[in-house]
Amino acid sequence: MRATAVVRNRFNLSPAVALELLKPVTWFPPMWAFGCGLVSAGAQSTVRWPVVFAGVVLCGPLVCGTSQAVNDWFDRHVDAVNEPARPIPSGRLPGRLGLYIAIAWTCVSLLVATVLGTTGVLATIFGLALAWAYSAPPLRLKRNGWFGNSAVALCYEGLPWVTGAAVIASSQPDWRIVLVAFLYSAGAHGIMTLNDFKSVSGDRKFGINSLPVMLGDAGAARLACVVMAVAQVAVIGLLVLWHQTLHAVAVSLVLVAQLLLMRRLLQQPRELAPWYNATGISLFVLGMLISAFALRSLTSA
Repeated sequence: MRATAVVRNRFNLSPAVALELLKPVTWFPPMWAFGCGLVSAGAQSTVRWPVVFAGVVLCGPLVCGTSQAVNDWFDRHVDAVNEPARPIPSGRLPGRLGLYIAIAWTCVSLLVATVLGTTGVLATIFGLALAWAYSAPPLRLKRNGWFGNSAVALCYEGLPWVTGAAVIASSQPDWRIVLVAFLYSAGAHGIMTLNDFKSVSGDRKFGINSLPVMLGDAGAARLACVVMAVAQVAVIGLLVLWHQTLHAVAVSLVLVAQLLLMRRLLQQPRELAPWYNATGISLFVLGMLISAFALRSLTSA
């Protein structure tokens, strides 16, 4: 206990501030996608619950947490404009402490990934590579909204979904699972665009070409809505093709509800983006779960 206190005092590290850096509120999407992967792979006679638990922790607190720490460190100058109260620009995580946490969490993620076997390790390496490439130079994918949002959407939806399916089935997932996971990743590109509205001022100042910066509020919002809707229409079409009619109807109803919310969003995109994230995106992820149960019926047949 005394040694721990010494370390905290030396580096001025508060567990609460470190947790704030890792942003627990962002862990839900990849954890949910991992759960959808588990569901979509079908019932298994022997579920390895320790492996499942490790996968959930890996997708949320570890890999997603790492991405948040990496992003906050390399975006500290941007956050000083957009969100100066964050741990690093506010000085509550002084010096290079934010970078050290990002590196340490990367190593912990790789260690935990070994529990998931080869597929889990490879998926984790890929996800971590994208997390660093998104924020860190020289690539810094976030400088372009098309590339950066694609990387984040893949890491938040498609990659954990496919990983969850592979873990529960102990084999390569069915191609239909991969296809639906990819479509929901494509739709999540729109979610990432809406998330960029909160940082337009700093992005414009520091030359980060997010889609709201490049296309303007109205253009970026319309694009986000189209991308989210088209991806779900494609999923509905596949479910009909695969004779999952009831599931297709359920996803259609979820989409109709989103379209109604999108009409309001488009009136004031920057102001209403947080509201839509709390309402429309909740419906989007509900559709993911419905689709996962449809795939479960297919893969269990």
